[in-house]
Amino acid sequence: MKVVILAGGLPSTINTEEEKIPKPMLRVGGRPLLWHIMKLYSYYGYNDFVICTGYKSEMIKEYFMNYYIYKSDITVNLQNNEVVIHNKETEPWKVTVVYTGVESTTASRIFQIRDLLKGEDFIVSYGDCVSDIDISQLVNTHKKNRQMLTLTVARPAGRSAILPMSRLQSQEERDTVRRYAWANACNMVVSSEIYEHMDPDERFEIDTVNRVMEEGRVATYEHEGLWVPVETVRDRALLEEVWRTLVYYQ
Repeated sequence: MKVVILAGGLPSTINTEEEKIPKPMLRVGGRPLLWHIMKLYSYYGYNDFVICTGYKSEMIKEYFMNYYIYKSDITVNLQNNEVVIHNKETEPWKVTVVYTGVESTTASRIFQIRDLLKGEDFIVSYGDCVSDIDISQLVNTHKKNRQMLTLTVARPAGRSAILPMSRLQSQEERDTVRRYAWANACNMVVSSEIYEHMDPDERFEIDTVNRVMEEGRVATYEHEGLWVPVETVRDRALLEEVWRTLVYYQ
């Protein structure tokens, strides 16, 4: 089963560097968010990735083309341009990087790579959310319920609002809602028949998912653990504190 990672959004607004970079390339623990997401899936045996890119797609392509160099020690002979790579470290990954446009909707990005999926079920993950979701349990839930889409839901974080909070009068009421509510955690298993129910001009995570939900074809997998959509400097700082304890590093 292939893992489709949506990594084509606008540049990061929380990067401290002057040059804007794709948000999935924002570094935590010295590694891009994209790498952390892929390590989680690889931990559970999913190593075939299709990355849908947009803004500065070349940065993501270059990262994987030069992965050996980023991960290993090298000796460069400047006289003859010979490069020797020492103690090679790599991952068991097959990575397909597809440019899907800067302004494309998330549904359009998924629609554009449909031929690569060969009519099989696939996983969709967003390139700016880091978690310790049990991917095996997520996939098993999908197979058990036999729905068109199985959506991981987690406790709201950051700006992941569930209800219009302005209608709630007290801070205690707001805290109660957030304690018991769920948010779309942007990791889902999708049946290939989803293409008959989606419009390339819409937002997949909202318009497509809501339509399929109204049809009664969505199952949910509840995740109570770590889930951080990286939206602020504070989110990035939180991940810096916890990244070495994540299960996929053990």
